Amino acid sequence: MKKTLFLSFVACTAALALTATSCKNAGETEAKADAEESVAAPAYQFAYFELDRVIEEFDMANDLRAVVETKANNIQADITRRANKIQADYNELQDKINKGLVTRSTAEVQAQKLGQQEQNFNNYAQQKQQEIQEEQIVMMNQIGDAIKTFVDKYNEEKQYQMIFANQANSPIVSALPALNITEEILAGLNEEYIKNKNSKKEN
Repeated sequence: MKKTLFLSFVACTAALALTATSCKNAGETEAKADAEESVAAPAYQFAYFELDRVIEEFDMANDLRAVVETKANNIQADITRRANKIQADYNELQDKINKGLVTRSTAEVQAQKLGQQEQNFNNYAQQKQQEIQEEQIVMMNQIGDAIKTFVDKYNEEKQYQMIFANQANSPIVSALPALNITEEILAGLNEEYIKNKNSKKEN
């Protein structure tokens, strides 16, 4: 009798913790059957969320992307403008040489100047490209840190043994839909971000 009551208690506890269903007192036969069924049921100790979708629909990520893209577009426009100016100067010098409008020595001096300008431009373009890459890396680090911080806080209440971030080519090939917590993660992230954003505006 004690063993049966213990199994009934375990079944009730497992059902409450994992499936949130009620467990009612039953006879010895029913209690034993319930206990065996509980053991066979999947234990939801793990969960996962779709990282690609979270990054795509996270308001903070979208705001940061907009800022970085604006900077990148401005830098690219400046690089294009400078490149076009140097090319136009080269074309102009070549046209003068072809028409015999400048002496050879003058053409050589101007060509050297243009060569130095081109070298300076190449260094400038490379520096700006590195700045864009750094901006993108910092942006992804900020997004990743915000997600990790929220998931840690989220799991203080949920108490999953492990939460996976699923994305393309991840090891998670198939899983129960009940283990997918993407909606909860997205809702919580956006709610917290909007709250913090509005709080900063008020201050």
